[in-house]
Amino acid sequence: MAPSAMSRWTKSLSEARPVSYWLDDPGRPGPEPALTGAETCDLLVVGGGYSGLWTALIAKERDPTRDVVLVEGREVGWAASGRNGGFCAASLTHGLPNGLARWPDEIHTLERLGARNLDAIEETVARHSIDCDFERTGEIDVATEPYQARELEKWYEEIRVRGLADGIEYLDTGAVREQVDSPTFEAGLFDRRGVAMLHPAKLAWGLKRACLDLGVRVHENTPALTLRPYGAGMAVRTPYGAIRARTVALGTNIFPSLVRRVRSYTVPVYDYALMTEPLTDGQLASVGWKNRQGLGDSANQFHYFRLSADNRILWGGYDAVYPYGGRVRAEYDDRPETYAKLAGHFFTCFPQLEGVRFTHAWGGAIDTCSRFSAFFGTAHAGKVAYAAGYTGLGVGATRFGAEVMLDLLAGERTERTELEMVRRKPLPFPPEPFAWTGITLTKWSLARADAQAGRRNLWLRTMDRLGLGFDS
Repeated sequence: MAPSAMSRWTKSLSEARPVSYWLDDPGRPGPEPALTGAETCDLLVVGGGYSGLWTALIAKERDPTRDVVLVEGREVGWAASGRNGGFCAASLTHGLPNGLARWPDEIHTLERLGARNLDAIEETVARHSIDCDFERTGEIDVATEPYQARELEKWYEEIRVRGLADGIEYLDTGAVREQVDSPTFEAGLFDRRGVAMLHPAKLAWGLKRACLDLGVRVHENTPALTLRPYGAGMAVRTPYGAIRARTVALGTNIFPSLVRRVRSYTVPVYDYALMTEPLTDGQLASVGWKNRQGLGDSANQFHYFRLSADNRILWGGYDAVYPYGGRVRAEYDDRPETYAKLAGHFFTCFPQLEGVRFTHAWGGAIDTCSRFSAFFGTAHAGKVAYAAGYTGLGVGATRFGAEVMLDLLAGERTERTELEMVRRKPLPFPPEPFAWTGITLTKWSLARADAQAGRRNLWLRTMDRLGLGFDS
């Protein structure tokens, strides 16, 4: 990239606020009071992101008499649930390719359960009147290199033969550019029903309100500090009090699990995004983005992008930054060098939008595991359940994870709990410095593969054989 071009593009960031566009909302609800003193309940949910909110809501819907308490260390939706791209996918397996590679015998069941889960999210949003800009737009996976176009076409033929292509359409160069016009687009796969776009923070706030309406007691600014057995149940200590519960569901994801042995299964990866100012009618027409689909490109280091309700473009991804030691710190949330890189990529994709300014630039940690999709389990003789490892595709899948946790706590054998995906765990990450070395080498190899027409080196081929890797 020429220095003059970089300078021109970085000017677009001069007024960008380093906060999530979704959370920068004057209508943001105030927090519920922190827990003080001692409380008891049937079910304690730890974590006020999607995972915890869905668990609390579904628990009350299954049994309105169940006494449910939810505690959140800061405010509901402040972390990954309020900073993501707002892609709500049916996939439970971080995409069909990952699911087919890992659970080929279950893939039809997983796809069916995922579609049912997305339908249930749409129904819940309507039933509880959650104003979160939910749009069943679908998503296009875009090839930006000729080799990627060939791979997309080959992949489409494979899933068609396997009976997994329902609602999916292959788009050649002309067809994909008719949907969204970029000179970089070579082909696409259009999943017309399997993805919805939404306002992620408003979904979290709406779920919180629905929980309160059903009688869930919500305490924000209440971190759970310790977890230990107490009589026939469990006890959690907080800064100003304690809670005794018959059962506990942990929806803490990237933050250190209260079950210590779970911690080695996840590492934090920092993801970053930009949001433009609202496009004018002329700017929007120049892109031709009439159907408002979400998009993601097909490189290993990929971008995801979409329109907001007020016709801004969110542009995120590419860099996936792992901090040495797996630390989660606020200082990592802001990364100007990544913002500059993303701005350059944006204007390469949409040169017709040169002159558009970015109003927000932000980042945050997501949790990933070695198989890229959620894993589940119990502890303390079945009185504690957990789900984690959603790897950036948790907007939809966390609802499924909530149902799994509730099934496990109830000791029920269900179609969900019988899945191999649910019964088995991913490989844990090694301690430092081995985790950092392996992740760094994998990221370098993925970038090299992108630059060499997708050719994977010995390290990536070895990771493929072991069922491991690292996904941007």
